[in-house]
Amino acid sequence: MRIKTGLGQDSHRFDFEDKTKKLILGGVVFEGDAPLQGNSDADVVLHALCNAISGITGVNILGTISDTLCSKYNITDSRFYVQEALNYLKDWRLCHVSCSIECKTPKMMPKIPDMKTSISELLGLETQDVGITATTGEGLTAFGRGEGIQVLCIVTAVNDV
Repeated sequence: MRIKTGLGQDSHRFDFEDKTKKLILGGVVFEGDAPLQGNSDADVVLHALCNAISGITGVNILGTISDTLCSKYNITDSRFYVQEALNYLKDWRLCHVSCSIECKTPKMMPKIPDMKTSISELLGLETQDVGITATTGEGLTAFGRGEGIQVLCIVTAVNDV
């Protein structure tokens, strides 16, 4: 058995002016909270996940393929970008995901079970194979001070060959 890990990071600034967009994290809508800036739905959790998968495959989805999907085909749902990244796994299969979210707002704890379910369904994993933690970072960074959200994500993939 072979094992690979991929590390992904992403961050987005809040857009306090946009009243038309929703805050989406891990495929879950957070009602009443300011959305994040971005040309897609700006789901920073799924973007970090996508980058982590790219760390395994070596194929960069965000900033290359996603920009084309967004501008040319108006595909702004970050779940589609993760699906695109999964297409490049070939003989590898994901077996574990861990995401660490840093932000002052919104409160993460009430939505973590929904995000775990959303991500596990997207990846074809059991919910116990998706870990999500959250911190304010004691307000030491722009994220902890409420300017945006940062996510670090690590994925583990195995190849049974």
